Amino acid sequence: MSARLDGKIAVVTGSSRGIGRGTAIALAELGATVYVTGRSTGSSELTIDTTVKMVEAAGGKGIAVQVDHGDDAQIAALFAKVKNDFGRLDILVNNVYKIPDPPAWGGGFWDHPVSIWDDQVGIGLRAHYVASWHAAPLLFAAGPGGSILNVSSPGGMSYHFSSSYGAGKAGLDRLSADMALELKPKGIACCSIYPGSVATEFIQQWAGERGSDLTKAQTTLGVGRAIAALAVAPDLMDRTGTIQWVEDISAEFDVRDENGNLAVRYHSRPA
Repeated sequence: MSARLDGKIAVVTGSSRGIGRGTAIALAELGATVYVTGRSTGSSELTIDTTVKMVEAAGGKGIAVQVDHGDDAQIAALFAKVKNDFGRLDILVNNVYKIPDPPAWGGGFWDHPVSIWDDQVGIGLRAHYVASWHAAPLLFAAGPGGSILNVSSPGGMSYHFSSSYGAGKAGLDRLSADMALELKPKGIACCSIYPGSVATEFIQQWAGERGSDLTKAQTTLGVGRAIAALAVAPDLMDRTGTIQWVEDISAEFDVRDENGNLAVRYHSRPA
């Protein structure tokens, strides 16, 4: 991949772990300055501070900002800091998500507490809207060529996990499509990103407890590299408003994960 992100400013929400961490590292590999957000801080493994170390080891600059994305004031403070630091923003990756405790997998909606709606739709959809609202003036300040990339899921198209999960992902896809229409005159792209099955830390723990096989799962860095490849794609504006599958980006741009593999195909379309 020849395109670089030197001098570009990115925010990746929910990047103390998982796809967010992989994306922050991938953007750093292309030279970006990356704001890493999340609630967990300190020197343990799954924190924003540890992600920043990984970002800087990958060749970028990392800035850790502790943010509870369920708190609008903290989201506002994040973007106020970006404005104060740089006065602009080039890439917003809306990734933050809250897994209900216990996870809402299986059963009917009546089996789960109503609070899972706030976990999966509040953090997984509303927080993305709030972040995008604050990011928009900074994206405009940077000029055409920026992007909002929303990490969604095939759960936006078919049943996965729970009805509240699907509602949040389908809503995010609609939000992305409609934001794209409104942003297009400004030259800012907005897409939904569809990974397949991803071996996040949470999924690895869950699979280990159940003896499940993750050999066909995508890696978090592989997903992140696909998102970074989309951010620098020369035809990004032609893709605005669409759903972009990680496996398709990986194949199109020959994006490899840390093991040298293309993203595992998740859905049934031919390669």
